[in-house]
Amino acid sequence: SEEDAHSDTQIITSMLNGSGYDWRVRPPGINLSMPGNHGPVVVDVNMLLRSISKIDDVNMEYSVQLTFREEWIDARLAFGVEGAPDYDRLPDFVILPAGEQIWMPDTFFMNEKTAQRHTIDKPNVMIRVHKNGTILYSVRISLTLSCPMHLQDYPMDMQRCNIEMGSYAYTTDDIMYVWKRDSEMPVQLKAGLAKSLPSFQLVWFNTSDCSSKTTTGTYSCLKATLELKRQFSYYLLQLYIPSTMLVIVSWVSFWLDRSAVPARVTLGVTTLLTMTTQASGINAKLPPVSYTKAIDIWIGACLMFIFGALLEFAFVTYISSRNFYRSSRVDAKATLVVPDMNEQPLIISNNHVDARMNEVWIRQQGMDGPVYILANRRQNTCDTVKSFLKRLVIYKWLRSKFGVSDKAKRADLLSRLAFPTLFFLFNIAYWVKYYEAEKVRTVGYYVNEEGTGAPVSKM
Repeated sequence: SEEDAHSDTQIITSMLNGSGYDWRVRPPGINLSMPGNHGPVVVDVNMLLRSISKIDDVNMEYSVQLTFREEWIDARLAFGVEGAPDYDRLPDFVILPAGEQIWMPDTFFMNEKTAQRHTIDKPNVMIRVHKNGTILYSVRISLTLSCPMHLQDYPMDMQRCNIEMGSYAYTTDDIMYVWKRDSEMPVQLKAGLAKSLPSFQLVWFNTSDCSSKTTTGTYSCLKATLELKRQFSYYLLQLYIPSTMLVIVSWVSFWLDRSAVPARVTLGVTTLLTMTTQASGINAKLPPVSYTKAIDIWIGACLMFIFGALLEFAFVTYISSRNFYRSSRVDAKATLVVPDMNEQPLIISNNHVDARMNEVWIRQQGMDGPVYILANRRQNTCDTVKSFLKRLVIYKWLRSKFGVSDKAKRADLLSRLAFPTLFFLFNIAYWVKYYEAEKVRTVGYYVNEEGTGAPVSKM
């Protein structure tokens, strides 16, 4: 009504102009037992997180939009005295225009890189003065904040990013910041915020004090800590599954004939180059850090398995070529005579037999040239163990699979079993080390299924 509007106008005019109010001087504290200014001004802080976006791993920063609220008491602006006859007829509060100058805390965000206030359609600022002198200041701001990240467990990591605020000029003798005491949660989340992030999920947050002492005095500071868990599904589909498939494809060369040189070389080189390109794409999205990340170990292992398959083909080709040239040479100077194993072995003195050898070739002069005769020694304990192992079923199965005389073929057969087994064991060790189960918290606030926070004690 017109009377109420006239009343608000009179209140604002009398507060700012008629009472000798000086906005350049901080208000007195509320501790009347302290002489002088009655202690520091106590500023209650709370905030509403509206959005979190652009979490940048390279620059180690993130962007947040929030409604920031501060509340303090300035008795000089009280326009009602409790118990007065007209106290109940006065409005509970009046709202000052954004341009009105009153004393406000010189709050700044310590880890801020860039910031802006929103002015569309009007400046998003509210200054509410209650009749008992309590002032509520609320503003919507967008911040880009520094967030030092630890990427040892990337991409299965959890990052803690802070929002730090404090007074720039006033020490603790003049201003004390506290989280809003009559609020169950001094940091509120907009509904659904926790699950709206593109690559992270907000799982936990906490509030604490971070007051610091410098050469110019002790300054009050508050800190809100946000714990962000990286979404793993993207990396599973874009990195881990494709790289695993590349490793498995590189094993196909073990089933190709060793004479198919173009096919095996093309397969090995192609998978190696593809894996290298994929590794370069991943590292381009990360800062150059001095420590080893989990993704580096995975990519390095995959490259090692693919490169190992290529080296195995080179080894098979070398062995095959050497066997071919050896078989083509005929040694006319030597004739190998092997006696029937059922016959009595040749007995020779110990001077001619090495004690470490189970069988010895003895050179004797024959009628047509040198003759080599195989002499058997009596079995020792090692021979007994070998003969026992040869009777085992598993030994017979392995010998039937891998007991081929061609060393090149045997290398391919062994690689078919060794490479998948080693890669499987590597996966077990890798996921056991880097997979981190959900931590149990005793303080702070969990983010529930609705995307809003709830104290740990109530979860």
